Amino acid sequence: MRSRRQAAILRVRHLAVQAIRNYFDGHGFTLFDAPIFTPNACEGTSTLFETDYFGRPAYLSQSGQLYGEAGALALGKVYVFGPTFRAEKSGTRRHLTEFWMVEPEIAWAQLEEIMDLAEDFLVECTGHVVEHGRGALQELERDISILENVRKPFPRMSYDEACKILSEIGHPVEPEDDFGSPHETELTKRYDRPIMVHRYPTAVKAFYMKEDPANPVRALGVDVLAPEGYGEIIGGGEREDRIDVLLRKIEEHKLPMSSFEWYLDLRRYGSVPHGGFGLGLERFVTWMCGIPHIRETVPFPRTIDRLSP
Repeated sequence: MRSRRQAAILRVRHLAVQAIRNYFDGHGFTLFDAPIFTPNACEGTSTLFETDYFGRPAYLSQSGQLYGEAGALALGKVYVFGPTFRAEKSGTRRHLTEFWMVEPEIAWAQLEEIMDLAEDFLVECTGHVVEHGRGALQELERDISILENVRKPFPRMSYDEACKILSEIGHPVEPEDDFGSPHETELTKRYDRPIMVHRYPTAVKAFYMKEDPANPVRALGVDVLAPEGYGEIIGGGEREDRIDVLLRKIEEHKLPMSSFEWYLDLRRYGSVPHGGFGLGLERFVTWMCGIPHIRETVPFPRTIDRLSP
């Protein structure tokens, strides 16, 4: 951290956090703190860190989103911003086991509104870092002109349209499969700014993602992919507000129903269409700095093979 390079990265991280808070505080959002100890999974049971909680199992939070939904139904527009944990045994340059995530959630929001919010948010946050962190970015020899291209509108395409493009350029996707890093990299090479890919297959998305009523095998979700091969930096969409569908999805994902009774109550006792997204702070900073590995964005990174110092 005493090197000029690492100090510059940490200054960019500081500005990114500042930009995120300024954006939501200035757009009518209320900060909503979610617990870190949780009784249930959010993204899937295979990536949970389990701990003993006075004789019963508890887990480190994968996401504050489910709690954020409760906040949005009470306060209208909220954002959760804090540490999250994924026990994913991945050693790629894009993964940490402990990272920070900001997750806005909005009552009455539908997919188009969520996409508009993600676009506006990313433009303003990038602009803030470029304006106030030019010296740090120059220290990192970052091509600032690339960041200055982050302007509206972002290219938008459906998953099916993206698959057609990838097939045409010789990088086909297996039918109904999610994109891997090579697919995201090749897709974004065609553009000078982030792109938005929406309506992925329902089967590859989390249980809470709303099915498209016009085509239930597609989810009303969106991923924002950064250029230069940095991949997904935002993922979000509408939340399933139909309790019968949500019950079916929890069973299909083999999740313990008892752990989600409080979440189901949000539908039982008066729900509205709602949605939001999550942005991983460290992935955003990695892209802003133009550095090769996410571990450089954290003073003391936690990866599958690093717990100390």
